[in-house]
Amino acid sequence: MGFPGTWMTESESMVYRVVPKCACSTIGQIMYYSDHGKFFDGDIHDAQDGLHKWARDESQPLIRDNVRTHSSYAFTCVRNPYTRILSSFFDKICGIQRNGKRYRGKLVPLLIQKYGIEVGGDDGKQEFDQIQSFRRFLLFARDTIRWRRPMEPDIHWSAMSGHVSTFIANGGTYDRIFWTEQFNDGMQEVLNATDTPHKVDLDAIPRFNESEGHGPKRAHPVEDYFDDLSMHLVYEIYHRDFNLFKYDFEDPSNKMPTGEIDLDEVHAKLGE
Repeated sequence: MGFPGTWMTESESMVYRVVPKCACSTIGQIMYYSDHGKFFDGDIHDAQDGLHKWARDESQPLIRDNVRTHSSYAFTCVRNPYTRILSSFFDKICGIQRNGKRYRGKLVPLLIQKYGIEVGGDDGKQEFDQIQSFRRFLLFARDTIRWRRPMEPDIHWSAMSGHVSTFIANGGTYDRIFWTEQFNDGMQEVLNATDTPHKVDLDAIPRFNESEGHGPKRAHPVEDYFDDLSMHLVYEIYHRDFNLFKYDFEDPSNKMPTGEIDLDEVHAKLGE
């Protein structure tokens, strides 16, 4: 199976397992800058050179050899499951993507028809009942993850532990897993532990939020979107994420982690 979703700097200073909706655009740009002294001009997900990616055939042997011998510092980044699934809804379901079209073509019409979701009209800018539509989307996300119907689960709302686990199951070892909610602290630890061709000043790095502006703005506090049933669904889908990455399931308004991530526990439970 290899190491899907894994990026590595060309200097092999660091290896990163991408977890969608967890600051991956910013992390990718920092990696690119640390090698080249400049940012990639465009969305880093589109970069075909300057950064090794498992999706590029020529990068695969280099990534495989590096990860299996643990030659470089390996890390990933996670996010509160409540805010992550909300972000996926507003970006991927309600938003117009950077190609000017809806995400995955027929996905949104399917959701409108089968689940009664509203998305803010053709341009995503009209008023609609965000809470009602989000809760219906949550049912759809659960159906895709639990029963793989009406489609396979999408990487943007499948569990973070699933993304993180493929790296471990195929022979990788993480040196660090940090939280988007404490991004600078976590990314600084990665940079302190690596020797990069170009020094990175995190305070001067812009945030590359490629999904920002795609969809409508969230109109309510996070906790308003999650009633008792929604919280039950979220726990059904993401219970491993809450437990392994130390987030507070009981309080959707608390996006901050409640304890330290135990890397030994992560490797043991996700490497099974």
